[in-house]
Parts: sequence; C-alpha cells; structure tokens
Amino acid sequence: MSHAQKLEELITKSVIPDLDDRLDEIFAEIADSKEANEDAKEEIEELREFKADLQDVLEDIQSGDIEEEECEELINDILEAQKGSEEEDFGFSEED
Repeated sequence: MSHAQKLEELITKSVIPDLDDRLDEIFAEIADSKEANEDAKEEIEELREFKADLQDVLEDIQSGDIEEEECEELINDILEAQKGSEEEDFGFSEED
C-alpha cells in the first residue's frame, strides 16, 4: 500500500470521524447549556477549518497532486498527534 493510500485511509477512517465526533460533542454541550461560549465557537471554527484542510488533502491524493514523501510526513504527524491525544484529547479540553 502506498503512503498516499495509507494517508487517505487514515484521514477517512480515523481523523475525520474523530473530528465529527468532537463536533457532535460540542453541539450537544451547546444544546444542553442553550448557548455557545467563545471557547466552543472558536473550537468549532478550528475543527471545521482542519476538516476542510483534510478534504483538500484527500482531493490532492485522488488527483495525484501529492508526493509520497509529503504523504509519509502527514501520516507521521497525524500518528504523533493521535498518540498525544490519548493523553490530552487532541489538545481540546472538555468542560464540565
């Protein structure tokens, strides 16, 4: 399997579903409290921008406009972030 295929699989089967889950959590928190605080709004915006960036990467993979080396670097970055997320949940804090 090429690095491009691995990256596509990682993004579509792991990263985007994780982002969608986090967005759902934030929207549920907003629904419960009946308002969105600034932190929630900022996090939503950041997650949406990150997801859009990932969609761009997927388009580059499908069109062949991304090099294998770049794919490998992105895979390593994602895996490192996920490893760190086990300890700190992607750097996002959950409010009680």
